[in-house]
Amino acid sequence: MAKLDVKGVSMRFVLPGGGGVQALEDVSFTLASGELLTVLGPSGCGKTTLLNIIAGFLAPTEGHLTLNGMPIDGPGAERLMVFQDGALFEWLSVEKNISFGPDMRGVPKNETEKVVSGLLDTVGLQGFGDKAVYELSGGMQQRVALARCLANDPELILMDEPLGALDALTREKMQGLILELWKKTRKTIILITHAVEEALFLGERMFVMAPRPGRLVKEYRLPYADRGLEENPRDVKASSEFIEKREEILSMIWEMEEEIMGRQE
Repeated sequence: MAKLDVKGVSMRFVLPGGGGVQALEDVSFTLASGELLTVLGPSGCGKTTLLNIIAGFLAPTEGHLTLNGMPIDGPGAERLMVFQDGALFEWLSVEKNISFGPDMRGVPKNETEKVVSGLLDTVGLQGFGDKAVYELSGGMQQRVALARCLANDPELILMDEPLGALDALTREKMQGLILELWKKTRKTIILITHAVEEALFLGERMFVMAPRPGRLVKEYRLPYADRGLEENPRDVKASSEFIEKREEILSMIWEMEEEIMGRQE
């Protein structure tokens, strides 16, 4: 299981013509094993930069990160990303996409087949294993992306706007699937999103980030992810408590956007 420690992380990008952009400044937090964290904020607040640093794709200019006490200094199989577009191999079948990681690691074929079969059932793609990825809808492709990630059994799952390209109904169904997978696997998950309602509903914890420089400004401990596993998600989102919290956060994000526009004028 994965415990993530982020201490004093800052990121400054140097521009070709001189000067630079402070994308993140002094970000610190600890994420316990099995927690589901959502990160919300306006465009340009450093959400994806933070995720890329945790994934090991970027090295911070200041600060350090550890996973289970081990420094994060590059990509690792214990930390895997799920992207908005799925980043699948469209010329391969669904089964081949899911088995790609275990196949590359040399896992025996019979073991891999059991894992793939189980994951197809878990993500609701029974009977689609031999289909090419390009034959699937966007929602089904994201199910494949989740299954492929789980096939590699990572300790920490990083999701960058995984549902952002989906229509409203498919997005709602996929939110439910993410909660079901979290309950079943108890993986540690960080999910980046622009959608306030989605961040509220999925996050056991939620961070709100502010821009210029990107920084954490507020943390919430939320009951809705657990409730969404027991109740109808639409009832949860329609509750007065949920709506009040959503409006509070929308106002906060709106003020940030207004401040950004004011700086640009």
